[in-house]
Amino acid sequence: MILAIPFPDISPEIFSIEVGGFSFALRWYALAYVVGIIGGWRLGVTAVRRDRLWPVGVKPFAPERLEDLVTAIILGILIGGRLGFVLFYQPGYYLSHPAEIPMIWQGGMSFHGGMLGMAAGALWFARKQGVQVMTVLDLMALGTPIGLFLGRIANFINAELWGRPTDLPWGVIFPGAAAQDCVGVAGPCARHPSQLYEAGLEGLLLGGLIAVLVFAREWTRKPGQVTGVFLVGYGCARIFVELFRQADAQFITAANPMGYVVQIGGAGLSMGQLLSLPMVALGVAFILRARMRA
Repeated sequence: MILAIPFPDISPEIFSIEVGGFSFALRWYALAYVVGIIGGWRLGVTAVRRDRLWPVGVKPFAPERLEDLVTAIILGILIGGRLGFVLFYQPGYYLSHPAEIPMIWQGGMSFHGGMLGMAAGALWFARKQGVQVMTVLDLMALGTPIGLFLGRIANFINAELWGRPTDLPWGVIFPGAAAQDCVGVAGPCARHPSQLYEAGLEGLLLGGLIAVLVFAREWTRKPGQVTGVFLVGYGCARIFVELFRQADAQFITAANPMGYVVQIGGAGLSMGQLLSLPMVALGVAFILRARMRA
């Protein structure tokens, strides 16, 4: 008898309507982006209004100015996330099909690319407002885990980015031929729900830790500390979860069944791990720099 959890019967679409022969649908993944951005924005407004959280006890800018930052973040996520996916994961395909690069509705977004896009937006906003860019990044680090949590839940509902086969009792039998294509497994194939692992670590755990450091410990008084904690926390969580997450199909070959992009003997690093290692190093550097400057 297989101990596993059947995939819940949840449609990726919340609802859809037909207008003039065209179908328009609201998907859980899109809703996760919207609610995550709004939630991060409101949490940021709450933090900005509290003078005691910021250097010299003065808010860095008026809370109303956060609307400009939200606009920059949205553009950074969409442009950076898409270009990151194109460059990091499928450069060969999109080099041959450049017209498909803007087609984000077909799927394919990279968190690491989106993070770089958000950093570019933070730099633009900081220069416009005349404040330290690290203060803006700290504010963004406070709100980002909300979107990460909701986004990973949406990945689970979409039955995508699932994990490797497992015989653990909380393995999930994801639908689809690709999810059920498990070498050496007879019958239904259960996989790690790696999306939920990431939701718990990158969203709930990391978000809760940062909230405590900001509102209870006032770590935002030393610009760069909270950003450093986010980078280290996300990087470590992603490196860990990649041990259970199925590699992208384009990296898997007969000689490289684990899908490593850097392989040494029987071990190696996935693309997610390779991109997360610099995040951890940069996060440690930000924390040390903030403490030394203070």
